[in-house]
Amino acid sequence: MAGSIEHVVIIVKENHTFDNYFGSFPGADGTQLPPAQNPPPDDPDHKHQTWMARAHDAVHHVGYGQADIPAYYGLARGFTLCDNYFSEVAGPSTPNHLMLICADAPIINNPSHHYTPTPGDAYDLPCLPAALEAKGLTWGNYGGYAFQFVKALAGHPGNHMRDTFAHNAQAGTLPAVSWVYGDGRGSDLSEHPKNDITAGSQWTADQIQAIVDGGLWGKVAIFVTWDDWGGWYDHVDPPVKERWDPAMAQRPQDAYPEFTGDPFRYGSRVPCLAISPYAKAGHVSSEENSHVSLLKFCERTFGLDALTDRDAQSNGMADCFDLTQAPLDPPGTSGPGQPVGPGAPAVGHGLLRSIRDAATRAKARIAEAEAGGANARRELGYAAEDVDRILSLLSKQESGG
Repeated sequence: MAGSIEHVVIIVKENHTFDNYFGSFPGADGTQLPPAQNPPPDDPDHKHQTWMARAHDAVHHVGYGQADIPAYYGLARGFTLCDNYFSEVAGPSTPNHLMLICADAPIINNPSHHYTPTPGDAYDLPCLPAALEAKGLTWGNYGGYAFQFVKALAGHPGNHMRDTFAHNAQAGTLPAVSWVYGDGRGSDLSEHPKNDITAGSQWTADQIQAIVDGGLWGKVAIFVTWDDWGGWYDHVDPPVKERWDPAMAQRPQDAYPEFTGDPFRYGSRVPCLAISPYAKAGHVSSEENSHVSLLKFCERTFGLDALTDRDAQSNGMADCFDLTQAPLDPPGTSGPGQPVGPGAPAVGHGLLRSIRDAATRAKARIAEAEAGGANARRELGYAAEDVDRILSLLSKQESGG
């Protein structure tokens, strides 16, 4: 695999179980649920104590489908969807985010002011970025707050704003491993309730398209997963791999002795998509995996040692890939087994003209707004570059190029 994959991209979205998103997907181990409202009307409680009592919540037994997240269903049809993939921790966001970076978390619930960590909040943890650096390899965090909870990574120049990812991808300058998050300035595209999941899923598709546009498709493995259960129903009870011990905490306020012996790992099933020229086409993988499996995939790909026993013992997403197959085309292109994914199906010239007009109007509005401060001008400049690229691609499409 090391000779075929040079870049791994881990796109982390927020707060949805497998059944909540893919319960109706053909051939997967899902339960079709009554339709959910989009955007979600509430942000379900998803702390550990709520997870323990989840069997008593009938309100959040609802789900979305292809009409809500067409880009994800297209990717699932064309590449690999995992239906036996679990969030790592039976609780909320931050412990799961740490597991996706460190294969470790000294917390079972979110710490205080978890979205705005201060320098004193960082934990002493092993982490994949440090292991990559020790091997002379690069990494990038694009919008993830949890990196500030890791002592080796807080304030590191590898931390970037969310929107920097698409620009780096389009320029073909991605690091060996990228962590990409949908929350950032402006609209929240993480799919965290109460945000629109259709817009969030299209943003994900746009990040994948940026990778393709930058010429990196032939040597990339992309994973799209969701950090935690978000308070939504899933019909599969996760296996208990590890139980909470207050001694695991690094601070007294994180110990939660009342949770002693409760399931710590795994949390509920969440979706995971594997997208690559070497991902199995139209495959539903039922191999058991979890968030730390993504770290093991990176470790195998780049010849790194395991960070903890957790990633060492995981399956590492092996069932999702076939390096002997003819490489698959990117999403949205025609070819055997290809999906109706980002950019597909082909659209008519009338719609293309409408998109062109909208992009032209957007660029004019950007020009009017450029009287703002230095940061605003920089961000607007990036937006103008994006619009230029949209117009260029539309011109080629309209001319049949």
